[in-house]
Amino acid sequence: MAGTNGVVVVGSGPTGLLLAGDLAEAGVPVTVLEKRPPGISNLTRAFALHARTLEQLDMRGLADELESLGHPMTRLRLFDGLSLDLSGLPTRFPHVLVIPQYEVERVLERRAREAGAEFRYEAEVTSLTQDASGVTVLGRGMEPLRAAYVVGTDGMRSAVREAVGLPFPGRSVIRSVVLADVRLSEDPPDLLTAGTTGDAFALLIPFGDGYHRVVGWHRSHDVPDDAPLDLAEIRDIVRTALGRDYGMRDPRWLSRFHADERQAPAYRVGRVFLAGDAAHVHSPAGGQGMNTGLQDAANLSWKLAAVLQGRAAPPLLDTYDTERHPVGRTVLRSSGALIRLAMAHRPWTKALRSALTTLATNLPALRRRALHQVTGLAYSYGPGLTGKRAPDIPLPNNTRLHEALRTGNFVLLTQTSYENADRPHLTTAQWSGPTTLLIRPDGYIAWTAKSPSPTSLEAALLTHAGPPDHPTRTS
Repeated sequence: MAGTNGVVVVGSGPTGLLLAGDLAEAGVPVTVLEKRPPGISNLTRAFALHARTLEQLDMRGLADELESLGHPMTRLRLFDGLSLDLSGLPTRFPHVLVIPQYEVERVLERRAREAGAEFRYEAEVTSLTQDASGVTVLGRGMEPLRAAYVVGTDGMRSAVREAVGLPFPGRSVIRSVVLADVRLSEDPPDLLTAGTTGDAFALLIPFGDGYHRVVGWHRSHDVPDDAPLDLAEIRDIVRTALGRDYGMRDPRWLSRFHADERQAPAYRVGRVFLAGDAAHVHSPAGGQGMNTGLQDAANLSWKLAAVLQGRAAPPLLDTYDTERHPVGRTVLRSSGALIRLAMAHRPWTKALRSALTTLATNLPALRRRALHQVTGLAYSYGPGLTGKRAPDIPLPNNTRLHEALRTGNFVLLTQTSYENADRPHLTTAQWSGPTTLLIRPDGYIAWTAKSPSPTSLEAALLTHAGPPDHPTRTS
């Protein structure tokens, strides 16, 4: 049985892969358990990386590669002619990147493997037991594993969540959504083509290999997920929503699913954590699902590494739930509002949608707020400047803050030089800004002060980045 100095990640989707890669790069032993056989599936539902997620990936040196594999889109088209222009976003990535989830998984898996993460496939978790020193993981197709912490990133039907006894309250927001991968005889007008009539909506997204993913729904086709589905039904829905079916043909995959709105009441039970769809699921509106999970992982990974390596006390791990649970709740509400507006068919709901479209069109502040929330740029973890997202600040020698964060360290930005030889997990840089900033490894501001004294600076570093010359320990 493995020792208790590492982490077991259950599930090898994007959330689990980012988490495993971060931990492995930090030198934390990590094992990924996946009940599926090895290999990346192209049966993917997620197709979008938003600006804040791309920033997180830039902090890991991965964004430029993913940008080369996807298609940037600078305008989000919603309903009633409402579209949101992303080109003015205050970020290096003023767009949404249209890219299949499997491409994201390939890049994240390669990084995790190269960093030393261990993968075990066809290993299905059935139970967990935890005590003061660690967690024992039991399952089919695997020997018992012992770890300091376990993270469930194993999706909506999470075995980890069930094993710790957490409920998953919520409800289905939309049933019998159809999915299909097809070829098109005619090119759609936009990279991402969407339309809604109230009784139906449809979305066409390119894979880049000659196939398009079709997502569709029709009010009159409310049937169970296992009801038969054929291309004729897909064509009918797309013609209703978009006016034409673009000559769709040669389907390689057809399926139905239902979208739920659910959230676990807590993301932590002792030494066990939940992230991604194991913690929250919501409608696909706005393309926020994969993004929210990846940002869960970015929040949790550095905290686990800091505690396991003795740079922070275990209570730091409580902040994962306090910071990410409210974000998950907000995403549920915003994506739910978008899907309900898209499905509006009663006169009063159509009138509300029209009024909101008018407000968003004519009020730049409202439009900017909605845009920053969907793209993840608006979320923060504290009052004032502390807890806010740090922009990608230019640094000396033609570098940027996101490049400095690729070490996985805290980054200290000061107006004067700072000697940090006794703090190997701190990166320092001089900058010309008005304040001293201490940036967390996930790119949020931990502390700020104007002209701090050496004593106050050392106290802040001790509080956030840990003691100098610390001994490595496990917790």
